[in-house]
Amino acid sequence: MSKWVYRFDDPIRPDKMLLGGKGANLVEMTQAGLPVPPGFTLTTQLCGIYQAHRNLPEDVYQEVEEAIQWLEERTGKTFGGADNPLLVSVRSGAPISMPGMMDTILNLGLNPTTVEGLARRTQNRRFALDSYRRFIQMFADVVLGVPIHRFERQLESARRRAGVETDQQLNADALADIVHSYLDIVEHETGRPFPDDPRQQLRMAIGAVYASWDNDRATVYRKVSGIPDSLGTAVNVQGMVFGNMGDDSGTGVAFTRNPSTGEPGVFGEYLMNAQGEDVVAGIRTPQPIQQLEQEMPDVYEQFIQVCEQLEAHFQDVQDIEFTVERGRLYLLQTRATKRTPEAAVRIAVDLVEEGRIDRATALKRVNPATLSQLLHMRMDESATVTELAKGLPASPGAASGRIVFTADDAKAWADRGEKVILVRTETTPEDIHGILAAEGILTSRGGMTSHAAVVARGMGKPCVCGCDTLRINARDKTLQVGERVLAEGDVMSIDGASGRVFLGDVPRVAPKLSDHFQKLLSWADETRRLGVRANADTPEDAQRARELGAEGIGLCRTEHMFMHPERVPVVQRMILAATQEERQRALDQLLPMQEDDFYGILKAMDGLPVTIRLLDPPLHEFLPNLEKLIARQASLRTRRSLLQGGQEVTEVDAELAGVEQMLAQVRALHELNPMLGHRGCRLGITFPEVYEMQVRAIFQAAARLVSEGLDPRPEVMIPLVGHVEELRRMRSLVIDTAQAVLAERGVKVPVSVGTMIEVPRAALTADQIATEAEFFSFGTNDLTQTTFGFSRDDAEGKFLHQYVDEGILPENPFAVLDEDGVGQLVKLGVERGRSTRSSLKTGICGEHGGDPASIRFCHNAGLDYVSCSPFRVPVARLAAAQAALS
Repeated sequence: MSKWVYRFDDPIRPDKMLLGGKGANLVEMTQAGLPVPPGFTLTTQLCGIYQAHRNLPEDVYQEVEEAIQWLEERTGKTFGGADNPLLVSVRSGAPISMPGMMDTILNLGLNPTTVEGLARRTQNRRFALDSYRRFIQMFADVVLGVPIHRFERQLESARRRAGVETDQQLNADALADIVHSYLDIVEHETGRPFPDDPRQQLRMAIGAVYASWDNDRATVYRKVSGIPDSLGTAVNVQGMVFGNMGDDSGTGVAFTRNPSTGEPGVFGEYLMNAQGEDVVAGIRTPQPIQQLEQEMPDVYEQFIQVCEQLEAHFQDVQDIEFTVERGRLYLLQTRATKRTPEAAVRIAVDLVEEGRIDRATALKRVNPATLSQLLHMRMDESATVTELAKGLPASPGAASGRIVFTADDAKAWADRGEKVILVRTETTPEDIHGILAAEGILTSRGGMTSHAAVVARGMGKPCVCGCDTLRINARDKTLQVGERVLAEGDVMSIDGASGRVFLGDVPRVAPKLSDHFQKLLSWADETRRLGVRANADTPEDAQRARELGAEGIGLCRTEHMFMHPERVPVVQRMILAATQEERQRALDQLLPMQEDDFYGILKAMDGLPVTIRLLDPPLHEFLPNLEKLIARQASLRTRRSLLQGGQEVTEVDAELAGVEQMLAQVRALHELNPMLGHRGCRLGITFPEVYEMQVRAIFQAAARLVSEGLDPRPEVMIPLVGHVEELRRMRSLVIDTAQAVLAERGVKVPVSVGTMIEVPRAALTADQIATEAEFFSFGTNDLTQTTFGFSRDDAEGKFLHQYVDEGILPENPFAVLDEDGVGQLVKLGVERGRSTRSSLKTGICGEHGGDPASIRFCHNAGLDYVSCSPFRVPVARLAAAQAALS
């Protein structure tokens, strides 16, 4: 028989896949003798059973009953008892910590009878009623689905009637009235009385935890974070300890190191006379943990010792929830801390240097995908700014955007292409989609451990919390700071590193890379096998890529160089030329421009390989848009028909003739499917003079650099080859042109010719193509398009998101390499290519080159390098090291 329920003191291995992260850690803490309230865990295996049947087998509830009886024996209390009632908390706990799961339920087991017993037992009627009203609100919200604002409005009215500012100032009589009103709200909203039977309450709460695994916010977070849906969540039931029993009680959240910066030292907050959710919900602004040393020095000393013990035991920074009940410390949970990318890097390096973990562990601890966030802009301190307010620096980074006041609006505006700042009194788990969509988050309440702060840090988004000078009117969608009123759509900026809030779009500057960052990446470089290059089209991009550790350029797209405004007329003259002589004159004009381009890029990458792709897109892309030309033609014809004569007619006729000539040429070059049309090597075969000009420019630039004592290493890549004969002809053109230039200049530069594998036939016939290629670069963007038969722009804009949402595809194949299809073509291409040419160099240069999962595939497939955008080079360096370690 399966065992479904495990006590915290069961002599078992703390298996997170079975018990969830919280459950496993509670077992470990209990085994270590730490002050953990007793409790038990229902396993993650039950989650799938509940999802399938919306209930659990009776033998599960029998095990729960046995665990409750054990808990009664341990505590000396009775579940549902009138004299000394046992109350419990119910929490979710997935194997991987994630926001979006069900909120905690505290004080479960209270009813009209047990609340009186609790009041008598503690001789504190106010405390008992305060616990009861909290329980009704939590249970009704997360289990019964009653909107929480119904209760908040009632509580606010009660404070007004009593003439007090805070909930803690309400007396027992006021709380008794609130309890009755809460019970009425539940019955009105649900059509049935609030459940009084503690065992029924517990069954319903357990079901709610398992049901929450598939709620919208949890599903969104898993999708973004790549967490499998199959993991499920566990349920943790724990005996209650109370932080709201008076001034000698309290609750808090602390981290063994700063989760924003990674600096050593306990970091956290607490509230006296409060329950746990008060801290994370941002309802009251808490005190820094160091203040506890003044209020309760013995408890503080014990807590610091516990923090050191937990970090040493788990060998990682811990996020600890604790409660003090009448001067006694209890630990409710511990887990690995969610941290900013900056903190993750510093903590990993510091733990190695402190001798707590080895370098391999440190490399595996840092999420490569988050490293690029360290390279984002920060506020320009020299800029003239209008500071509006200052809150708590909850998550570093700088962001600007238009103000929105709801998560739904944040997503809607972002979907329209707007950058937004989500402004809320405080955030809740329901806001996850808005937080994902926003550039940054600003709240008027809550501390450094509030929901907004924790989630923003985990996502690497800037966040400012507890900015209590803001007056937010969500209904009118306005924000008031002093006399200034801002409306939805106004632009503001936030600096999550300082907590400052500014009016307008504040300039930002590039960040400086820390010594910790550089050290971690140096360890990655020592570990990885894969090379890492950059996709760069300008000298500036090339230089930046080199600074970030690129070992060359894997893709230099020459078509981007033709798009400069001063070059477009020359390019158009080349395309529209009626004779070979006219075309050559235009190419002669372009030659020195191209030479300067290549000179700057090769110089920036001195001594490193630079793979230059010859012109790839169809020629019509350099001409005006067809629809715009037709509209201009119609406009000029209308204007001409209204004119009677004179100079203006002559000018209109001349412009109309030019437009019609351009229109005829655009129509002649127009293609029904340009992606599969006259582009790439096909263009080079029909217009060889274009490729000749580019190759001449490359090697003239290289010759200049050699004469200056530098070491240029160009590699010429022929795009869109599908047949070996295409490459044979283009290779001959490249070698002949290059050798002619080098002979003219009297210098030696190695001539390397390869191809981009981006159509399936090229992968299938790679053994033939390798006879004419020194290297293959897999263009996985186009290879994905041609393998799936997807037009990327159309697919991503129309149906691909639905494919992913509905599980037809596990990921967007343009973001994460499709290993089963496209990946198999890559592997086949490598294997067949090397069967002909064992020295064949292989890499990828699509956007997948910066995706950690795709990089792992490339490592396993035996590729030599990946190439990605400059700012993703550090991501690729770390991901390649992790691939080697795995």
